[in-house]
Amino acid sequence: MRLTWAVLAGLLSTTAARADDWPQWLGPKRDGVWRESGIVDKFPPGGPPVVWRVPVGGGYAGPSVAGGKVFVTDYVPAEGVTLPDNGFARGRFGGKERLTARDEQTGKELWSDATDVTYTISYAAGPRCNPAVADGRVFALGAMGDLRAYSTDGKLLWAKNFPKDYAASLPVWGFAAHPVVDGNKVICLAGGSDDRLVIAFDAATGKELWAAESCPGDFGYCPPMIYEFGGRRQLIVWHTRAVVGLDPETGKRLWRVPFEVKAALTAPTPMKVGADGLFVTSFYNGSLLLKVGADAAEVVWKSKAKGENPSQTTDLSSIMPTPVIAGDHAYGVCSYGQLRCIEVQTGKRIWETMQATRGKLTPEKVAAEPTPTQSERWSNAFLTPLADGRTVLFNEQGDLILAKLTPAGYEELDRAHVIDPTNPMAGFGRKVVWVHPAYADKKVFVRNDKELVCLGLAK
Repeated sequence: MRLTWAVLAGLLSTTAARADDWPQWLGPKRDGVWRESGIVDKFPPGGPPVVWRVPVGGGYAGPSVAGGKVFVTDYVPAEGVTLPDNGFARGRFGGKERLTARDEQTGKELWSDATDVTYTISYAAGPRCNPAVADGRVFALGAMGDLRAYSTDGKLLWAKNFPKDYAASLPVWGFAAHPVVDGNKVICLAGGSDDRLVIAFDAATGKELWAAESCPGDFGYCPPMIYEFGGRRQLIVWHTRAVVGLDPETGKRLWRVPFEVKAALTAPTPMKVGADGLFVTSFYNGSLLLKVGADAAEVVWKSKAKGENPSQTTDLSSIMPTPVIAGDHAYGVCSYGQLRCIEVQTGKRIWETMQATRGKLTPEKVAAEPTPTQSERWSNAFLTPLADGRTVLFNEQGDLILAKLTPAGYEELDRAHVIDPTNPMAGFGRKVVWVHPAYADKKVFVRNDKELVCLGLAK
């Protein structure tokens, strides 16, 4: 597991210049790495050039880029409907969820389709899941459990509604587990009753191929992932009671490790560590490292965190962002906005900084504190490694940051403000943008609740 960023860069950079799509959650290989070369060393004065910007509705779902098109989902409230500023406020909020395809070069709308919804969830600002694009199809999962499959030219192929079709319970914060496309299958954390927590659908027809597992109550928000352990492809499912390995072809359980998670906060994506490690992190319960074989898994270490407050955490307690694994270390954002480096094999904390999640919108009194304040609870930045050893960070204030993350510390190389935060639901008087960008064709695509922006990042 002693893979350095320099070695990683050599493995990832196959050509002097290349262009990639970003067709799903965490990119083409679903590992969060941006493999393109030729990315700016520093931003030009005034920040990255704007290629185009277009209006959008509300949402937490990042855009996906594939085949010269940009796909994004959003929510448009019905006439007379006003969403609350308090994310925990519940009600009935009618409107439409949309999937829209745009030309990657110009932002021009190519097609759009809408679904009627009534939100009864907390943080009812819009859909959560990135569209998944593969083999001429695009799959969109809405916050209320509407899974819709389209051809990439806009034809509706099939549709499911998880609560209606599978008696799925509605998660408190809505359906948020990004679907994964695996060959002829699209696999979802559907939450259905009677061993139908995880369902594999035929990507072309929507026919149910297999269903597996159960989790009473709120089953969580973690995207299913496929990794190889012990020479065997495994579907990793992390729900609120356990981490589970399944055969992706049949749904058969290979192993199960109990891990009870408070408040169902299983949002960060599980990450593979070396050949046989699996790392997960949660807001209240901290982190867990497993050693995984072909048909069994065991705990290497489990967090001793006693809560989410900074004084109660011991390793990494993330609310949303996926951690980055680099050799023997993990980098991630903890419960109150602390960017932390930990030893991945032990959980030992090496360093932390508040610099990455703060910005010009941080009040002076807060910025003067070296440690997090109560008002920074849930502060966020999404981390995306580059092949050359740098990391791109996008924080909740709408700042795009170029940095180096090493065991020696956090080195910020440059930052630019690229979009304004618009969502007030984080509370504490701050507005946020909690959306993972897409990185494709030497550009970044990012949205808030008002606009989708494409910016150039080529040297």
